[in-house]
Amino acid sequence: MTERLSPDATGLDRAAALLRAGDLVAFPTETVYGLGGDARSDIAVARIFEAKGRPRFNPLIVHVPDIAAARALAHFDDRAERVASAFWPGPLTLVLPLRAEAGLSALVTAELTSVAIRVPAHPVAQGLLRAFGGPVAAPSANPSGRVSPTRADHVMEGLSGRIAAVVDGGASAVGLESTILGLVGAAQLLRPGGIPAEVLEECLGVPLPTGADPARPVAPGQLASHYAPGAAVRLGVTTPTPGAVWIGFGRDCAGAALNLSETADLVEAAANLFHALREADRIANDLIEVAPIPDHGLGRAINDRLRRAAAPR
Repeated sequence: MTERLSPDATGLDRAAALLRAGDLVAFPTETVYGLGGDARSDIAVARIFEAKGRPRFNPLIVHVPDIAAARALAHFDDRAERVASAFWPGPLTLVLPLRAEAGLSALVTAELTSVAIRVPAHPVAQGLLRAFGGPVAAPSANPSGRVSPTRADHVMEGLSGRIAAVVDGGASAVGLESTILGLVGAAQLLRPGGIPAEVLEECLGVPLPTGADPARPVAPGQLASHYAPGAAVRLGVTTPTPGAVWIGFGRDCAGAALNLSETADLVEAAANLFHALREADRIANDLIEVAPIPDHGLGRAINDRLRRAAAPR
């Protein structure tokens, strides 16, 4: 039986106690809901993989409350200090060289010599991390490869009975996972997300190449097929197929069953993306079609998620 906890002191104390016992707790962040377990415990991290049905070679993001806690786990160079100071707390994950003394489970890093770390901005996530007092490994709180959860109800749909609790903190504000920036060697954009790549490039003063290998991910969210609903997905559709559920974008999508943003606001579209995919999957027979999304700013992250949702499975 999965407990549903309130985001108050009583609920957070209960959630922290469950984490200390090696149990799993889903909690809200500003991006999506995370499925948390003690990042130092092999048993807890193995339970994350078991609950999600997640490939063992896919690394996890470690959540900590502040930069000081992150420095205890990874080596920070000048670049890392600069972007962390600019964007933490917030929807940015840094992949950095792992400290030998970090004490993390090898399952968290998939036995790599790097670690993915984030400082979330959501007050409930911050409250839980401080109540727990240690690093929390937390991928998205959904079965592996499926649509990420932006509400507690989404978590319960996929994981009820498989995890100890979910802290209900309402809808996630950003609605897309964090941007992942690799800083082991040359800076690299490993996953577009809640902070546009252009903003990071301006901060670092260098362009950010991409090119992660889906067969050998060094950070979460790099698998070719990911974020997938049950129905097939087609992208860039301006004239929908009869019988398909069409997800629109902007005002020129009359007849769309759902619209990510009628005003073509990419921030609104990002926040609505996963909920819209879930709702489309609920009402679709076998096909979901999505209108074109501009490929700049947050549109790059939205299109990244949509391409993975539409990839062959």
